[in-house]
Amino acid sequence: MQRIRSDYLYDSTVTIFLIGLYSAESWGQHEQRFIKRELQASLYTTTAHSKNGILGIVLPDMQDRVYGGTYQCYSCGNSHNSVKINTETTISEFSYNYYLPNGKCSHTEDERYCVLTSWEDFAEAPDGFIEQAFEKRTAPIARHTKVRP
Repeated sequence: MQRIRSDYLYDSTVTIFLIGLYSAESWGQHEQRFIKRELQASLYTTTAHSKNGILGIVLPDMQDRVYGGTYQCYSCGNSHNSVKINTETTISEFSYNYYLPNGKCSHTEDERYCVLTSWEDFAEAPDGFIEQAFEKRTAPIARHTKVRP
């Protein structure tokens, strides 16, 4: 992991993770080894490099699998957006750091390390999403990330 960080990601600050049909943990360890290693290295902090911000972009063929509309929460009674980030849609390094354990029924943007957007929204304003992921590197939530959930 340190070698990937120092040899390939040494001058990067944001890692973009394209969420498509073959980016799920459920595909298996061997199939996802390169994606997993790059995200693990991106979340790894060394003395020479801080961790990268992580930006997940949902590709059009995954839109319906990830974004499920809204639902009524049984815990708090409020309406929440259904965003299915789990082992069926992404690898665990992304899903864990998107849904960092908070003991609540939902997450605010400040309670997530990973940034998520659709391909269409990213295409309209890429700089804003990249900047948002970049800023997460020094936000308080950065202290709660895990390299290997």
